[in-house]
Amino acid sequence: MHIRKYGFDYGRRHFLRQQALGAATAGVLTPLWPLIASAGDVSKAYPDELLSIDAHTKGRLKAGDTVTADNVDIVKHLLDPVVLKQVKEMGRRIKLVPSTTDVTRLYPHEYLEATLRNQGKAVLDKDGNVFTRDGKPWIGGNPFPNGKDALELFSNLTLSWGRHDSSIYAVRDWEIGPDGNAAYQYDFVWVEENTAARTGAGGPYLKGEEDKLRYQSVFFASPTDVKGTSYLNTWYYDQRKLPELVGYLPAFKRVRKFPANQRFEPLVAGMALYLSDAWAAGDPMLTWGNYKVVGRGPFLGAVSQNWYGDHPNWERPVHGGPKNQTFFDTHMELCPEVVVIEAEPVGFPRAPVGKKRVWIDVRNMMYVAYVTYDRRGEVFKSFEPQYSLYEKGNQRVMDGAHTAWSWTAVQCHSVQDNRMSRFVQAKGVTGGYTSGYNRADLREKYLTEQAIQRMGT
Repeated sequence: MHIRKYGFDYGRRHFLRQQALGAATAGVLTPLWPLIASAGDVSKAYPDELLSIDAHTKGRLKAGDTVTADNVDIVKHLLDPVVLKQVKEMGRRIKLVPSTTDVTRLYPHEYLEATLRNQGKAVLDKDGNVFTRDGKPWIGGNPFPNGKDALELFSNLTLSWGRHDSSIYAVRDWEIGPDGNAAYQYDFVWVEENTAARTGAGGPYLKGEEDKLRYQSVFFASPTDVKGTSYLNTWYYDQRKLPELVGYLPAFKRVRKFPANQRFEPLVAGMALYLSDAWAAGDPMLTWGNYKVVGRGPFLGAVSQNWYGDHPNWERPVHGGPKNQTFFDTHMELCPEVVVIEAEPVGFPRAPVGKKRVWIDVRNMMYVAYVTYDRRGEVFKSFEPQYSLYEKGNQRVMDGAHTAWSWTAVQCHSVQDNRMSRFVQAKGVTGGYTSGYNRADLREKYLTEQAIQRMGT
């Protein structure tokens, strides 16, 4: 007979007390981050009910089971409203897997090492920007691994999107219409390189670029009618400033400058993805405001076992919707503690979005769900990521000396017109582009105005 030291409802009551007191320390039985720093294991920070879906549901669901319309009400409090709708009304299924207690499986190795090395060195200045205690731009890793308020927590998302110094993602995308058919299929490439907050051997900054945070480009490789369409964002370190946004449109045969606040429009026809959606932090942090913590507790997130390295080109099975093409097969686990943040687009008076809500897993401070609401307060879109270590069976992708960690897929559901953008980080796409991390030559190849013009022509 197993005797519980803590009652079944201990975790829920703890989170309610924290919310009432305005407290924000991660962990239930003991503070989380010191435990991570000393052992890398989170199991002593939480009672059984927050580490096991079996314990949490009192045996009604367990790892290996599938959440369907027939049983989703058991875990509806662990899902965002869009996922709940997808399962209840659209035939989506979710496979449950065990909760991850080893945090080394939730980070790129160098990023976790930088977070440990630099803990306690970050501050927010009077404007809300992140600096070291001696006034320099951030030096790598999560600046606030145990963030105390909404802005500190959100800065963990903003300063390093993919948590590598540089990344190139070969992306295969399908646009699923309300009738369940694939209306468009795109191959595109997303490239990002941090100029500050770097974790590699070259130091935290690119020389001469300390006033910037990142360069980011996206360009389309197929089909023919959009091939060459390219955009380049240059982000400033000051999060009050909008990025410089330029693009190459094949019809105009030149690079042109776009309004920097033009961030709430589809990148190409039929696509639900906006620049603003990227990493739930696609705009400079301080162009949004009224940040607040609105919830804390367990949640189901797609944070492990979501790499399909045994499938051709890392693609994956689909199911659900009118034609069984709308959703990717997805593995989710019980995340023991997720903090929920809301913010409003104060820098974008004409944005169709009235607020966003972001669910952040405190184990690695990465978002696991993101939902936007329109100006009337109705659900507008969701942007749901999947993550994984890139290992499965004898298949493995290396990031230097360590197994790679990254996002593997995204489902972006425009709820009001019922369109789905779903895309994977593929092994490769049209044109010979392949996914990878911390490559040395990305800047000149993909992240200058000359580069996007060259790719377009």
